[in-house]
Parts: sequence; structure tokens; C-alpha cells
Amino acid sequence: MAALLEVKDLQVSVADREILHGLTLTVNEGEVHAIMGPNGSGKSTLSHVIAGKPGYEVTGGQILFKGEDLLEMEPNERAAKGVFLAFQYPVEIPGVATMNFLRTALNAQRKARGEDELSTPDFLKRVREVSGSLGIPQEMLKRGVNVGFSGGEKKRNEVLQMALFQPSLCILDEMDSGLDIDALRIASEGVNALRAPNRSMVVITHYQRLLDYIVPDVVHVMSKGKVVRSGGKELALELEANGYAQYQEAAA
Repeated sequence: MAALLEVKDLQVSVADREILHGLTLTVNEGEVHAIMGPNGSGKSTLSHVIAGKPGYEVTGGQILFKGEDLLEMEPNERAAKGVFLAFQYPVEIPGVATMNFLRTALNAQRKARGEDELSTPDFLKRVREVSGSLGIPQEMLKRGVNVGFSGGEKKRNEVLQMALFQPSLCILDEMDSGLDIDALRIASEGVNALRAPNRSMVVITHYQRLLDYIVPDVVHVMSKGKVVRSGGKELALELEANGYAQYQEAAA
């Protein structure tokens, strides 16, 4: 099985404070990995650095994506290569209709890959098919991006983007945050529909409840900027029962 994402001895600082202290992680094609850990362990920092969010200084190590140096690429290049980050708190963009945003983003990615841009009829056909399969009403697509959306609607909008853009690597940063059980189930079903042999997912969460819906192949425990233990899906149940204290001590 080929490695899709390889994080090697990654060291990252924010405002001269080191957050990741030599983190190593390998995600193979088609795998779903869950990353769990207490607040401040560096989970979101890892996701932001992979996606290319500014404000983070990589002081050591490397990130390879399909064998290429991800850290040499701009965020838009990473997206065109197939990296997608679903944010914990998706931003609102007043004045920009969701439909226009989706078409612009999709065609920008296609252009960067040397593919033809989709015509308006072709795009509309595709977005209607995908949104219909996710139970997203057309009215929602006419509204400003995430403006006035409930937590569940924002997360479904992110799943819609994933379904349209067809990334190779989906990073879900605490997608269960702020969702009630029904919204969580609907969003998770959308994510599960995207599981594929050539697509990998990294699911960042505090809680086992998300992993009841999106069942991982591998679970990693992060503490103090490192992966301190990895195992199967049963590791998440152990964390739910016993908490993170033992791992915080181990990482000290």
C-alpha cells in the first residue's frame, strides 16, 4: 500500500513557541486515521500546517504528499494537488453566493491541474447531483457562504466541497464541534460516502462519538506536540474510558 502522506520529524513554532516537537505520521492510500488528544496537544496545528495556513513556522522535518515536498507549495497548489481541510469553524463570506464560490474554487483547481474549466451548465448539473445526494437544498446554495448557516449546515457545506473537489486527502478538524447528534450523523454519512481506495482521511477529534460514525483504520494519540501512541479503533474506546492523563505524563 502506497504512502499518501508522510510527516517526518516535524517541528513547528508559533510566535517563537514550539508547538510540534518532532511529529512523525504516515497515512497510506485509502486509510482513515483519527488523531485524538487533549486541548493544546497540537492537533489543529498539524492540520493547518499540512494545508498551508499562514502564521506557522516550520523549523524542522518535512511533509511529503504523494512523494512531493508539500512545504514547498503554496496553499492553492496544495489544494490543486488534492489536499482539503475542513475547518472546525468555517468562515462566513457575506456577499459571495455559495454557488459562485464553489464554481470559482472548482475551476481554479481544474485550471491549476491543466484541466478544462467546467461550463455553467456542466457545473450546475454536477452540483445539483452532489448536493441532492447529501440532502442539501438548492436554496442553501444561493445564500452567502456560511452566512446564517447552522453548525450542521456549515459542516454539510464542507462535505459538499469535498464531494465536488474530489481531494486525495481530506483533513477533518473537529468536524463534530458544535453539532447535535442528528447533524453529526448526516455530516458523517456524507464523509463516509467519500471513502475510496485512492482517498485518505485524517479525522481530528476529542471524542469517540464521531468515530462511531466515521470508523477509523488507525487511531493516534497526540500529546505535547508528538504522536505518543498509535493503535486500532479500540484505542479510541480506551481513551474514552481512561482519558489522556497517562499520555500527558509519557510525553513530558
